[in-house]
Amino acid sequence: MSAARLSPGGGGSVLESASMVHVAERGVLDATHRVILYLEGITVSFDGFRALNQLTLYVEKGELRCVIGPNGAGKTTMMDVITGKTRPESGTAFFGQTMDLTRMSEAEIAHAGIGRKFQKPTVFERHTVFENLELALKADRRVRASLFARLRDDARDRIAEMLRFIRLAEEADRPAGLLSHGQKQWLEIGMLLVQEPQLLLLDEPVAGMSDDETERTAELIASLAGKHSVVVVEHDMEFIARLGGKVTVLDEGAVLAEGTLQAVQDDPRVVEVYLGR
Repeated sequence: MSAARLSPGGGGSVLESASMVHVAERGVLDATHRVILYLEGITVSFDGFRALNQLTLYVEKGELRCVIGPNGAGKTTMMDVITGKTRPESGTAFFGQTMDLTRMSEAEIAHAGIGRKFQKPTVFERHTVFENLELALKADRRVRASLFARLRDDARDRIAEMLRFIRLAEEADRPAGLLSHGQKQWLEIGMLLVQEPQLLLLDEPVAGMSDDETERTAELIASLAGKHSVVVVEHDMEFIARLGGKVTVLDEGAVLAEGTLQAVQDDPRVVEVYLGR
């Protein structure tokens, strides 16, 4: 029987005794201790290079967390571990109390409620904005429920709501390939959100955006806090300042500092390895 997780900072080991285990069904998130993501002692090496070095990180349910660090700090590898793309050589990675991410496939992890957006937007450019959201929406994908079948009213309402949320309602019938870079980023975020993820991973969501698009993206992402847990990997300090919330600084595959943006900016270690470069 696998042990359940304890909330960090509660004293003692992060593992409960087997006699106190609460077993949840596979795919059902158990965040009874408020923490949705546990990374503990994660180590990953590539050809002798240690991309992650005993990384320990906790993200609470409904939290908006920003992760920063110099190139090679381990940010992408961390996200690869969370989504099952990379298997750690040591350490544990849990989604909620019971789901061991190191034992799940990428598809199982996505189905469990973890969505990831890469830096470059990946949308179906020949399809309309509406059709992109339709394709992403959870639905019966058996033959009898083809893409040409009429959407149920609740599905249409869900898509209409998402179009308003990502500010693309007026672009619903426009091919996605004709959108601006920023609009494509919003569309992809919408495509993830209609799948109702519990945890959303965003990799440099404002890279290449105009100032206006960056500001609108900050508003969109900040509004997700409390409804979803969101981890944002970003280099733009002004954007991170707009988001607020806790900031984690990675360096050489481990957590160097955590706290408010101002606190980490004032940390001399952070200035030396990242902000001062």
